[in-house]
Amino acid sequence: MYLRGIHEIGAEIPKRNPRNACMHGEKQEEFMSPSTITILFLLFAIVMFVTEKIPLGVTSMIVCIGLVVTKVLDVKTAFAGFIDSNVILFVAMFIVGGAFFETGMANEIGGIVTKFAKTERMLIIAIMVIVGVMSGVLSNTGTAVVLIPVVIGIAAKSGYSRSRLLMPLVFAAAMGGNLSLIGAPGNLIAQSALEEMNLSFGFFEYAIAGMPILICGILFYATVGYRFLPDKKVSGDGGAFDTTKNFDDVPKWKQTLSLVILVLTLLAMIFEKKIGIKLCISGCVGALALIVTGVISEKDALKSIDLKTIFLFGGTLSLASALSQTGAGAMIAETVMGALGENPSPYVLTFVVFILCCIMTNFMSNTATTALMVPICLSIAQGMGADPRAVLMACVIGGSCAYATPIGMPANTMVVGAGGYTFMDYVKSGLPLIVIATIVSMIILPIAFPFFP
Repeated sequence: MYLRGIHEIGAEIPKRNPRNACMHGEKQEEFMSPSTITILFLLFAIVMFVTEKIPLGVTSMIVCIGLVVTKVLDVKTAFAGFIDSNVILFVAMFIVGGAFFETGMANEIGGIVTKFAKTERMLIIAIMVIVGVMSGVLSNTGTAVVLIPVVIGIAAKSGYSRSRLLMPLVFAAAMGGNLSLIGAPGNLIAQSALEEMNLSFGFFEYAIAGMPILICGILFYATVGYRFLPDKKVSGDGGAFDTTKNFDDVPKWKQTLSLVILVLTLLAMIFEKKIGIKLCISGCVGALALIVTGVISEKDALKSIDLKTIFLFGGTLSLASALSQTGAGAMIAETVMGALGENPSPYVLTFVVFILCCIMTNFMSNTATTALMVPICLSIAQGMGADPRAVLMACVIGGSCAYATPIGMPANTMVVGAGGYTFMDYVKSGLPLIVIATIVSMIILPIAFPFFP
């Protein structure tokens, strides 16, 4: 029932018939169910991600292929992640970002910004404020991918480590997504579910919790959290973000055109709904325009694509599909919820829903987590006679706390290579932010969204 609800709400997960995925298991005697196998692969991924005994991208591919070999998923479903719209967006924006660097335009903009932000802390505050606000009215993923090359340029010009600036950027994108209804896909998933019950959230209603979390997050990284940010020495390797080149010989028209195309790409993303063109397509148009006009060569464009990111994200999406299709994700959620008893305290339920969504979002994707949990949370709310808005708000805000892993949201994945991050870098930097978000939410949510108004 829950999985049916997920598909009705419209999760951005490859939609396949679970029966097909498990068909072979019905014909053969198996000692483990598909859901059990999926959970084992999840545990394997967690252990490997934490220890990094093998590269992150390789771990993702082992999981992806393993799910096919064990017949949990068919080949088409398992590898659907590699044609996911976010992966297409990654490839396109790697090229746009690569051109921004090849021409030296990123460094030029970096120089302008650093004139106003004199210290590293001021840069962190400025970046988080800009990204957070933009993510509230745009797609948080779109905002991040457009500004990543700009921030790396700022780091190159200022002399500060890019690893200390990129992580606050992606955290701000995640937090800023909760400033409005359109900031993150999960917000709209919850809204769609409520509309079926003749209820809804206001356009800026998520900001009741989202804005205090963003403000507290910025203050945290500007003060104490500053010390938790990783300091990686990432040298130019000829890849997408090589800041060691001399740009004196680059024609001025290439610099100008790279900026114009980036701005136009950003505008297309801002007005995605108005023009009817998806983010990934706008990115592809921008990338192709840069290659056709000669701003970046085909060779350099291909070199700018970070395959580590592609393998990590694309491979991990197969695990998200398996968690959804086999019912493993719903089983985990229901087990936790069932432990609360029939009439749990509203405060306890809010906390448990929030924490469960926090944990799941760091290993599935925030969109997939919200899509999975929304029908479960609605069922619980109806069973208790509680206001579904209260339960869903805890679900959405918790599902946005994808700070502690490189696979929690697309932007996290995109900066893995550029920042030289390990899995534990995200854990050390992101866990304190999850604690802050939890404390703020547990204070605000019961007051603003009571279970029994």
